[in-house]
Amino acid sequence: MPEGVHLEIAATVSSPPTELPRRYHVKSFGCQMNVYDSERMGDLLSAQGMAPVATPEEADVVVLNTCHIRERAAEKLYSDIGRLRQPRRDGSRPTIVAAGCVAQAEGAEIAARAPAVDVIVGPLAYHRLPQLLQQARGGRVIDIDMPAVPKFDSLPARHTTQASAFLTVQEGCDKFCTFCVVPYTRGPETSRPAADLLAEAKALVARGVREITLLGQNVNAYSDSLGGGLSLSGLIRELAQIDGLARIRYTTSHPRDMEGAGGDDLIAAHAEVAKLMPYLHLPVQSGSSRILKAMNRAHTRDSYLATLARLRAARPDIALSGDFIVGFPGESDADFEQTLSIVREVGYAAAYSFKYSIRPGTPAATMADQVPEAVKDERLARLQATISEASLAFNRSTVGRRCTVLLERPGRKPGQLIGKTPWLQSAVVSLPGAVIGDLVEVEIVSAMPNSVEAMPCRPQSQVA
Repeated sequence: MPEGVHLEIAATVSSPPTELPRRYHVKSFGCQMNVYDSERMGDLLSAQGMAPVATPEEADVVVLNTCHIRERAAEKLYSDIGRLRQPRRDGSRPTIVAAGCVAQAEGAEIAARAPAVDVIVGPLAYHRLPQLLQQARGGRVIDIDMPAVPKFDSLPARHTTQASAFLTVQEGCDKFCTFCVVPYTRGPETSRPAADLLAEAKALVARGVREITLLGQNVNAYSDSLGGGLSLSGLIRELAQIDGLARIRYTTSHPRDMEGAGGDDLIAAHAEVAKLMPYLHLPVQSGSSRILKAMNRAHTRDSYLATLARLRAARPDIALSGDFIVGFPGESDADFEQTLSIVREVGYAAAYSFKYSIRPGTPAATMADQVPEAVKDERLARLQATISEASLAFNRSTVGRRCTVLLERPGRKPGQLIGKTPWLQSAVVSLPGAVIGDLVEVEIVSAMPNSVEAMPCRPQSQVA
């Protein structure tokens, strides 16, 4: 659907009721930006007097916030719609909202295929959700507009009470990788004003947030055009001045914006800003330069490794994670072996891996030499085994290190809490008397594939 389209199906009633349903549930699929967007939709509904509930079965409104990047995203959406449309014991069913990138890309198809959906809203228009729910009482509403006025100007105050929070600083993408729909579902790269971000960050810290993760489709492309062109590194340095904010992270970065002089300031920030955690998610997608060119990634295997070398020179203890796609059109056995070899060479602390799947409207969808599904399955299994080996090796390399852990949630045993190390490892700590949000000094004593175990350096020792 072209930019600027705002379509309503079925006329709304002339005087819609003012009372919204009382309870809502938001289910988020996919990336961290969707998690942030889901939280903000919850803030919108809460500001209307609605209350969140834990399950769809309890809700008057169910929002399905979809992600078009993940494989079989649309199928998961329709599966949930099929369950939600079934009448409950009292004969009712919830108002169903299809939101996010699948709604943006396939709004007309959802409308035709799923009559039970009441509202279809894209990721740049969800700030209008309360009004759309009112209009939907007179018939289904579709809003996949990409408005000139940023949605953030219309959102209410944040209400999170967690120790760690996401903060979207940049949306959209201008890179046009041949496999990706983000430029079509999220629009071009846009950055939020730094003044707004600093105000939102301060409000989060006032609510008890100790760690903020800056989000963007290409977060290291951040540039505040209204604030003198402040870059991501400049924003990080400004955020680091906020009293009470202990940690800063950012994701997801694009290698193109890290290469050469353009990435120097951000790399320097890793060496100079103590609150910036030693962790970087930098997707490479393939270890083969030939495949990277076909993907329109604008970096090569060698340039990517050179960027990592610069990062490690600035911050020797930095942990790295990445994204990988296997089975991209034309990928040969030799290309795939180069992907396995880059995983071993880099020594990723973690990585996400996926089979290539066709996204209609993208250049890769019509490329020749589509890889058979059986080959993709076999390659994905081998890649994930190699990633698991690298992750375990990284975790083992941290045994004996002393660090601070930000406690985020209860563990399975009494007195046990789970938090994050500076390297984004899940750390299990037994520390009676500690509470969520504490930063505690620990020593890592053992490693598992997906977590580490830590012990307090001193009984009840906590960092203010």
